[in-house]
Amino acid sequence: MPVVDIPGSKSVTARALFLAAAADGVTTLRRPLRSDDTEGFAEGLTRLGYRVGRAPDAWRIDGRPQGPAVAEADVYCRDGATTARFLPVLAAAGRGSFRFDASPQMRRRPLLPLTRALRDLGVDLRHEEAEGHHPLRVEASGVEGGEVVLDAGQSSQYLTALLLLGPLTGKGLRIRVTDLVSAPYVEITLAMMRSFGAEVRKEGTVYEVLPGGYTATTYDIEPDASTASYFFAAAAVTGGEVTVPGLGTGALQGDLGFVDVLRRMGAEVTTDAHGTRVRGTGELRGLTVAMRDISDTMPTLAAIAPFASGPVRIEDVGNTRVKECDRLEACADNLRRLGVEVATGDDWIEIRPGSRPPAGAEIKSYGDHRVVMSFAVTGLRVPGISFDDPGCVRKTFPGFHEAFGELRAQLPARG
Repeated sequence: MPVVDIPGSKSVTARALFLAAAADGVTTLRRPLRSDDTEGFAEGLTRLGYRVGRAPDAWRIDGRPQGPAVAEADVYCRDGATTARFLPVLAAAGRGSFRFDASPQMRRRPLLPLTRALRDLGVDLRHEEAEGHHPLRVEASGVEGGEVVLDAGQSSQYLTALLLLGPLTGKGLRIRVTDLVSAPYVEITLAMMRSFGAEVRKEGTVYEVLPGGYTATTYDIEPDASTASYFFAAAAVTGGEVTVPGLGTGALQGDLGFVDVLRRMGAEVTTDAHGTRVRGTGELRGLTVAMRDISDTMPTLAAIAPFASGPVRIEDVGNTRVKECDRLEACADNLRRLGVEVATGDDWIEIRPGSRPPAGAEIKSYGDHRVVMSFAVTGLRVPGISFDDPGCVRKTFPGFHEAFGELRAQLPARG
């Protein structure tokens, strides 16, 4: 039975890096994800004057509750959304002049709800080119705190960034949220803040964060649940079996909920304190499912949908249109390349399996790691699938193709 060692969570690693940098003392992060995104985050911290020691299995960060150690810096955030959204907030809590820019792909992704909230809190922040997008400059003089209203309907990262800022403010933060997508990611943030000694309360749509800073700790990074979805889907679609240790009943990440979708489709799923096992049964039923809270796994489901016994309709995923690419259209385009019938709307996609199996084709990656990793699962059942940019997986899992190739050799062959 294949046991797959999934790299550390990108979401958890990014939050842990922020918390460690802001904490009083030296924090050790065990088993952090090493990928383009997280290396970019660590590099950004270094540019801001934080000391980051990176050994193979642990990173040590010297926290600075007072903020960046330099008076000015120019930070390049690469493709990383967490880097591009969290680091300007961390810098705002300090003092100095800080400029942030990002890749063309990240420049296209929206920031305005977050930067508008920061301005409402008195932060001197300006976008240098397109309003609501990188590049931007922060003239930091600390953040007093207070009450702010936030629309997090495009990205939960806007709320996470403000929550992380809360303990670093003079009088704390009270955040009233008008809309929220991917809510489980916010629960990750709250749990991790408490692990670093912060006090935060939630009442309905209002989050209250007390001042007082963070305390350094040793923190274990759990495996990435979004990445695990490709390996779980591989078991479901081939009739094989896959176990992922470290993602069990105590896991923080909401994306582990993807296995419940596989269960509804006919797979056998077992989760205990030590990990999760998925076994394909040879049956893959069609279904209608709302994936607003686990939208990063939408492409995984879309990629295996052609093998279902009936239509697969994925709803409430409009936010996937403003990810690394328009993921909803990217999935639709690539499924059509394979000869699969697809319909889409503003926030939904419906995949209709046909009487003939999908045919091999080159998958267009759109520079998006999740598109490539998802359609690698399709390739377990469809010969002749290739990718125009297989290397873009380095964003979150540089060794994906090797790990997936090893798994493929252990799974039943299916045509």
